Amino acid sequence: MSLLVGAGLVALRSSTAPKPIKLVKVWETDTTLRTPESVLYDGHNTLYVANIDGKSDSLDGSGFISKVSLDGKVENLRWTSGLNAPKGMGLFKKRLYVTDVYRLVAINTETGQAEKTWDAIGKGAFLNDVTVDKDGIVYVSDSRADKLYRLKDDKWDVLMEGEQLNKPNGVLAVGKDKLMVGSTKIGALRTLDLNTKSMTTVADGMANTDGIVPAGKGNYFVSDWNGQLFHISADGTKQQLLDTRADKVNAADIEYVAKKKLLIVPTFFKNKLIAYRVE
Repeated sequence: MSLLVGAGLVALRSSTAPKPIKLVKVWETDTTLRTPESVLYDGHNTLYVANIDGKSDSLDGSGFISKVSLDGKVENLRWTSGLNAPKGMGLFKKRLYVTDVYRLVAINTETGQAEKTWDAIGKGAFLNDVTVDKDGIVYVSDSRADKLYRLKDDKWDVLMEGEQLNKPNGVLAVGKDKLMVGSTKIGALRTLDLNTKSMTTVADGMANTDGIVPAGKGNYFVSDWNGQLFHISADGTKQQLLDTRADKVNAADIEYVAKKKLLIVPTFFKNKLIAYRVE
């Protein structure tokens, strides 16, 4: 559209505001899951679900991993059991990495058996989320002790620690040099430069930030454990997509299946997954 002003031509551009995103509920599982905290897509037809089944820091061995189909059917409730309040998960080749309160556990995906464990360093650990980069380097957040761990070539160390992490929960590897970090203390999505260890806030005001998943084109979906979902644009623009706080439905460590445009939410105390189509 344009207007003639005298002998000149003035172009009127339309607004560049991002198109609103809508979530449409597609399915929910039955309620045989037990405090599902995290969900992870295997890239094919299966969703792994980490079930705490008890208190979030209990060393009771009652936690387990379920397998759920992409249409919401619980196919194997207790695929792997004997875990301690499992939470974040990461997948690389034939290993499923799962946090287990004070340790990281590597599970063989063909057998369902634990292959190896790595204990947190120091006291008061609360290992939470896991992410794996394309080279198989594993990163793990410790929400209580303000630490980030790294597992590289089966060597385990503290990558970073200190109050500047502001109680990290969700972590997501982006390329080789960047981690997205959800700092629960300040309700923010932040970028960590792995080379300089500098952190930059992308967006805040999200309360108890939990899961972080890529939404494409440098954008992200972020959950607030209390029951909110957000879309964060590459420029930091924040859009609230869901708010189930009034109904006391939590939104823990989410997953996004891009090929089906499915955003999958573990509801924690409601004992089920809910899947939404992103429109």
